[in-house]
Amino acid sequence: MKTPELKLFATLKVEIAPAQEIGAAQFGTRRVIPITGGTVVGNGWQGRVLAGGADYQRIVTPRLAELDARYVMETDEGETIFVANRALRAASEEVTANIMAGVPVDPDQVYFKCTPIFETSAERFQWITERLFIGTGIRRPDCVELKFFEVL
Repeated sequence: MKTPELKLFATLKVEIAPAQEIGAAQFGTRRVIPITGGTVVGNGWQGRVLAGGADYQRIVTPRLAELDARYVMETDEGETIFVANRALRAASEEVTANIMAGVPVDPDQVYFKCTPIFETSAERFQWITERLFIGTGIRRPDCVELKFFEVL
């Protein structure tokens, strides 16, 4: 059995607005981070992240956040791709508090991994609906930088 390999699919810069704080709820502290736009650079293609999506976050513990981002990418050729991206972000309590407060942190102090799933009607991207992807991320005060990799 062959060990899986990774192939870069796309690099994203997802621009965000300030968090909408819902507060402590029955399953953790709930936050919604509106997505306002962004850029996408793929292997042989590029595009943008459309405004209107959001990252539905649940701060489970002072160290762990579960993220559920949903948004649309549009290629320069007008093709649209829906992204449902679940992630785990873990760091020390201090680093997590700084992220939530919008303070820049050292990305090396944060575990941020994700599993995007794609939906599209675009003919040239049908293959992405038939593959698994994993990714890594960096949370900045005004954006999230992501790299998505196809699992080969």
